[in-house]
Amino acid sequence: MRAQGTVEQAVGQAVELATTGERVVLGIAGAPGAGKSTLARRIVAEVDARLGSGTAVQVPMDGFHLANSALEALGRHDRKGAVDTFDADGYVALVRRLVAGTEPVVWAPDFDRRVDEPVAGSIAVPRAARLVVSEGNYLLDEDAPWSALPELFTETWFCAVDEGVRFDRLVGRHMRHGRDHAAARSWAVEVDGVNAARVAPTVSRASWTITT
Repeated sequence: MRAQGTVEQAVGQAVELATTGERVVLGIAGAPGAGKSTLARRIVAEVDARLGSGTAVQVPMDGFHLANSALEALGRHDRKGAVDTFDADGYVALVRRLVAGTEPVVWAPDFDRRVDEPVAGSIAVPRAARLVVSEGNYLLDEDAPWSALPELFTETWFCAVDEGVRFDRLVGRHMRHGRDHAAARSWAVEVDGVNAARVAPTVSRASWTITT
């Protein structure tokens, strides 16, 4: 595992990766609330600002959440975000397509937090894009099919953050999306906490740890 770095160092490394002339697919892992999406957005914005609009694209793993109706049918909706509430094979297949970079455009799903649902065909990744940044909890998970991902990504980074900060972020996020304070805290402990415990040991598989 590489030494721990800062967000600024991560952005600089991403810009450098984007100048290689080859398609680079960067995976950013970490526990819920660790700042993965924020870092991914920062990287895409900085790379596009320095190297030209469209150089980088963000493709979140959260686009592969199972639909709420499917989770209800499976009896998993009350722990949405757990490792078995995603279309893992679909996500790995998409990463393979992104790495190959041979199609004129790859359409990826996004996740709309306003309706708490994935939205298919939302993100265009053209062949010309040099850097694809994908973030999610389970990019370094050891169970198949997730276990194939570290060998596919150019680099896989892990976001590390103070646990108190991470918890406060989660509570705030859940409240912004409709839960009251008690329900938000309960979800952050009983659902996000379980998922975070699964994610934490996977830091050993990362190529770099970023303090967020």
